[in-house]
Amino acid sequence: MPKSRLRKKSDYTPPTTAVAVKISTGRSWVAPLMLALFLVGLVWIVTYYVTSGSWPVESWHNWNILVGFGFIAAGFGVSTQWK
Repeated sequence: MPKSRLRKKSDYTPPTTAVAVKISTGRSWVAPLMLALFLVGLVWIVTYYVTSGSWPVESWHNWNILVGFGFIAAGFGVSTQWK
């Protein structure tokens, strides 16, 4: 079996300089607000169904469902700010 040729040129090795990566924690309010909006929306809808429309706002009738989903949608909107 013939022997393979050896490389005359050495392999490239990048310089080994340590680079510190800083993770910013400037948006610590996003996760609690997002979860709070999700929970408020869920509690709003569940309260509406459990009380047969008497609570949270009786005069809004089925619009209470839309309000609950509005809170949930706002939670998803806030979640776009999470890093």
